[in-house]
Amino acid sequence: MHYFTIKDNRLWAEEVLVEDIVKEYGTPIYIYSARTLKRHYHAFDSAFYAIPHIICFSVKCNSNIHVLKTLKEEGAGADIVSGGELYRALRAEIDPQKIVFSGVGKQEHEIKEGLFADILMFNVESLDELMKINEIALSLNKKARISFRINPDVDPKTHPYISTGLKENKFGIDINDAIYAYKSAKELKGVEPIGIDCHIGSQLTEITPFLDALEKLKILYSELKEIGINIKYLDLGGGLGIQYKEEEPPHPKEFGEALSKSLTGYPLTLILEPGRVIAGNAGVLVTKVIYTKETENKNFLIVDAGMNDLIRPALYGSYHRISEVTPKGRPPKKYDVVGPICESGDFLAKDRELPEIHAGELLCVFSAGAYGFVMSSQYNSRPRAAEVMVSGDSFYLIRERETYRDLTYLEEKINF
Repeated sequence: MHYFTIKDNRLWAEEVLVEDIVKEYGTPIYIYSARTLKRHYHAFDSAFYAIPHIICFSVKCNSNIHVLKTLKEEGAGADIVSGGELYRALRAEIDPQKIVFSGVGKQEHEIKEGLFADILMFNVESLDELMKINEIALSLNKKARISFRINPDVDPKTHPYISTGLKENKFGIDINDAIYAYKSAKELKGVEPIGIDCHIGSQLTEITPFLDALEKLKILYSELKEIGINIKYLDLGGGLGIQYKEEEPPHPKEFGEALSKSLTGYPLTLILEPGRVIAGNAGVLVTKVIYTKETENKNFLIVDAGMNDLIRPALYGSYHRISEVTPKGRPPKKYDVVGPICESGDFLAKDRELPEIHAGELLCVFSAGAYGFVMSSQYNSRPRAAEVMVSGDSFYLIRERETYRDLTYLEEKINF
């Protein structure tokens, strides 16, 4: 459930009129519901009450430090994939012992930053990376806690661009090479193997792929135990999907019950890295219709939010529900909802049936709280949108709208 609802023929975010937010801060604008973030976090966290666990929110899906701070205050840790995300997590005062560092391309300075912060562990993706972490840890007189990201060759049944657990994907170590990797780590003085990590994909709508991967990891756990490698953490990543259109993803309670049952009797702390399932439906993008345009074949709504603001439709062909902020009850028409970017791929929706819309009216793009602003850019030299948090009957800015000055600031620092 989320807290963006139509009441009295107007769209509300919790107890605030979306129109009032737009009057204050303009469009395009991202709006997040603190109540939804908290509700989704606790729905996920409570699903695993039966076993020891840590919920590490996937920072890559929404890295605004006010969002991170909101979740941190509810008990969340962080799953990070860069030094910048580590910096954000620490600025949000997330406990370093609840931070795991994933990603295939960790750079030397990022590894150092993770070691200095004393994060819980690095999820290692290759033997080259293992050797680099060991070398850096020894140079700093530290020991890095690590897990290996295991590629179990499980089909997550999701979009190929967000599938990460098949043999052809770039992520992780083949499960058949895992024992060798752990034996190698055990012999190194700068690392301590304490975990097994696995992440098979994003926007998964079935539990079976998770359970299939888990069965393979349990076998690996037993094999490692036999050779004296004491694994304390099992990181199953994230990936549980949300409803954008007609998907029917499992409820976190069902997910939690299935995983908890499978792990009964195993002395492990489960780490989970949910992102989309917590933040996706906790945010919307509001945009204004600049022009309407009719051709022989198409009706267009040209809006002030483009692919630089929300790239998912252009990148993945993703569906986002779109509605009027103030429904007028007009008859339906089919539209392409397009932005001002000079690219044919600049669209938010194609052949979408909406009520007749006029220039100057507001549209709301739902399910934009994950992989929305965080993937935005300044393409076409467009300043990025503002972000606002709603809490009850109040709202406040959590990121200012960029200005033209922001576009050139880092360039003008250098004489030309």
